[in-house]
Amino acid sequence: MPSFAQDAPRRVATPHRLRRRLRAQLGGASIVVLANSEPFRHHLTPDGRVEVQRSSGGLVTALEPLMQASRGVWVAHGAGNADRLVVDEHDGVDVPSDNPTYRLRRVWLEPAEVHGYYEGFANEGLWPLCHRTAVRPVFRSGDFDTYRAVNARFVAAVCDEAETSQPVVLVQDYHFALAPRMLNVLLPQATVVAFWHVPWPSWRTLAQCPWAAALLHGLLGSTIVGFQSTADRDNFLDAAEVSVGAAVDRVCCEVRYGGRTTAVRVYPVSVEWPSPWAAALPPAEQCRRSVCDDLGLPPEVAIGVGVDRMDYTKGIQEKFLAVERFLEGYPEFRNRFVFIQVAEPTRTTLTTYRELRDRLRTTVQRINQRFESNGWRPIILREVRHEPPDVYRLMRAADVCYVGSLHDGMNLVAKEFAAARDDERGVLVLSRFAGASKELRSALMVDPNATDACARALRDAVSMPVAERAWRMRAMRSVLARHNAATWALELIDDALRFRSDRDVSWAVEAAAV
Repeated sequence: MPSFAQDAPRRVATPHRLRRRLRAQLGGASIVVLANSEPFRHHLTPDGRVEVQRSSGGLVTALEPLMQASRGVWVAHGAGNADRLVVDEHDGVDVPSDNPTYRLRRVWLEPAEVHGYYEGFANEGLWPLCHRTAVRPVFRSGDFDTYRAVNARFVAAVCDEAETSQPVVLVQDYHFALAPRMLNVLLPQATVVAFWHVPWPSWRTLAQCPWAAALLHGLLGSTIVGFQSTADRDNFLDAAEVSVGAAVDRVCCEVRYGGRTTAVRVYPVSVEWPSPWAAALPPAEQCRRSVCDDLGLPPEVAIGVGVDRMDYTKGIQEKFLAVERFLEGYPEFRNRFVFIQVAEPTRTTLTTYRELRDRLRTTVQRINQRFESNGWRPIILREVRHEPPDVYRLMRAADVCYVGSLHDGMNLVAKEFAAARDDERGVLVLSRFAGASKELRSALMVDPNATDACARALRDAVSMPVAERAWRMRAMRSVLARHNAATWALELIDDALRFRSDRDVSWAVEAAAV
């Protein structure tokens, strides 16, 4: 098993370099991504047309450049109401539809399976377990049984799609903790990289899950397990040692368990650079005028934006309370500041999420009624799904972007905002509990629970001199130029292929000795 240096300099990469490297190094091996989310959904419009929707979220943002460069296969849950109408006889479709570059293989689930695997074990159990919030995880044995069965179903689809006996399989996130071990059994020559996008909890917190050992057993079937931060990596090493008695090498960051050695690495996820979405939009001032026209805002208004899924980990309620305190403490900004919060509905069948939506609506109504004046309302809540061009247009129009995560593995919205601002005018207010805070150090850092401090940060952001805005934004954009989505993919794939090469040499030596 090769040792991987944890602090090696990061390689600067571009999409072109990524494509060239993959062509040179894959040697005929296929890349298969396993993820719950599909990058594109097909929906029926009211008039009967099939409409393609690009999925949002950090996972899709990170993986799309890799898939387009590798021309691989993405295996995912087919959740669109027209998904079945467009697939071939093997449940696949080439995407994107306007310029196909890779294959999307869809797996179909019954409502009861979605309820147990996705809504139940994954999102009522693992999601709150991994995030430090007030929501307590709920674990049911029936949910775990369904989770295990669904993992097996997706693994079978991966095996169907693998073009060789030695594919590189990228298993994504907490939905598929059991899949790496299953893949190891069915495709023993596969190189399996499991990437955990959300935070990994401490071993004491993990112990709340009755199937913690099963999760670790599954993940340690991987060649490499990747995390967003060193803290997540160290928590995992602790859990492997304490919970299943694995042998842990903390110098090389390797785990020996069940006759296998698994490397445990840190790969902070990033975004495309330069941003194709930003490049396709008009200049920032023109975006600002169009946003003001669309929302009926005066041209001189200061605009703050937040872009999140409507999730309790994102700190949306806390952001609204900070805006309220900002207007209380700095009344000169009344009638001069508007905060636009995009909150895409998610997991709406779960009680916790429905209660969050109701609470946010009530808070917005109360704050707007309190401060409303001459048609001005300080908060605009948009509970809709926005396509990437709409999100980037909003980001380019804003004076301030506020990322207020209570706990987040990375949060790519923060990086997308920096990627969008080639005019170097926007200010990022960023929660210190988002993984992005470890890299975007020139943002205004806040504790989202400290309402007074967040209000002061909003004041500082809106009042910041142009020269300071520019140097802060340049610093963040330089981070993205050095470490973007292509860099992330190259590091991950390089490590995977390096191990595969060393393993093949080891097998050849053993065979020769026999």
